[in-house]
Amino acid sequence: MLAAVVGLAGCGGSDTGSGPLDVYAAASLAEVFPELAPAARFSFAGSDELARQIREGAPVDVYAAASSKYPRELFEEGFVEEPVTFASNRLVLIVPSANPGAVDSVEDLLQPGTRLVVAAEGVPVGDYTRAALETLGLSAALENVVSNEDDVKGVAGKVALGEADAGFVYATDATPVADRVLAIQLPDDAQPLIEYQAAVVAASDDEDAADEFVEKLLGERGRAALLRAGFVLPT
Repeated sequence: MLAAVVGLAGCGGSDTGSGPLDVYAAASLAEVFPELAPAARFSFAGSDELARQIREGAPVDVYAAASSKYPRELFEEGFVEEPVTFASNRLVLIVPSANPGAVDSVEDLLQPGTRLVVAAEGVPVGDYTRAALETLGLSAALENVVSNEDDVKGVAGKVALGEADAGFVYATDATPVADRVLAIQLPDDAQPLIEYQAAVVAASDDEDAADEFVEKLLGERGRAALLRAGFVLPT
């Protein structure tokens, strides 16, 4: 259920560690995290799924989620050290470049027969989507949902392939498929508060390397990489 694994098992994540640093991170971070630690081993998926695996004892050093919900829960349960906020994002609506569903605004999602794809409930981007629709008074659009995806990459992929007329993704996930989709901005007052948080896992085999990764994420290099990828930085 992990969307991607990046890194070589024979390359150490730090000079003191016995193996590569294991980082579990939200799927929307797949383009930026490997840049920060090329020798680390990354697993990208929905933040909720990764949290479940940590609770079940998966060998992880760092957890980074597209929400404050799961890091805070894991912290309160003793699975991770205190989380820190390192980035934010914006929610956008994307449609295939040809726009066969004639979706030119969020209100058009109410049109009968519109094929809408969203992330499942519990997945941060899925929860943000439902919150935005509720704010806009458009929750009825969920009646047109044809697929609930496990993570944001699933939503972006379905729309880019023309398997749906529209879908909600993070702005940073619209960029990799920009040649195949059009992005429709949401009103500012409908934007949910999106907080990306990271934490060192309490059972980490290499706490020093895990601390170093989080510090790098919060430092100049990490902030620059996040900005280049289109993330919003916390003040």
